[in-house]
Amino acid sequence: MDVLQHQAALIAAARAAREKAHAPYSRFAVGAAVLDEQGRIHAGCNVENAAYPQGWCAEASALAAMVVAGGRQVVAAAVFAVAPQPVTPCGGCRQKLREFAADTCPVWAADDSGVRGTYTLGGLLPHSFGPSHLPPSNP
Repeated sequence: MDVLQHQAALIAAARAAREKAHAPYSRFAVGAAVLDEQGRIHAGCNVENAAYPQGWCAEASALAAMVVAGGRQVVAAAVFAVAPQPVTPCGGCRQKLREFAADTCPVWAADDSGVRGTYTLGGLLPHSFGPSHLPPSNP
């Protein structure tokens, strides 16, 4: 699959998701979108909670939407936020992405001016721990 042909749609979905963010405490709205192995786009936004650790990130929301829809592999991801520097997934979300994506998975950081950064998951999370490190499970 040529993921670059999906880049604009992926970023547009992340941007639209950002508009739905619930960020009353930080006022830092983030949207994310992932492209699954079937070419479907799944988006999510950050959702804050008054009990701070109970909120969740946009990337986690997008991954949950993908899993609910039956997706099992992320082939590209985009994060949309407005900040002085490109916004990439936090460490926890990098690990969450790793569960479903290869090291070569592109991750685009975008804002209103367009793509601000192009990364790979392996570049964002080098020497990662993933499913292949675990022994096969017994059915």
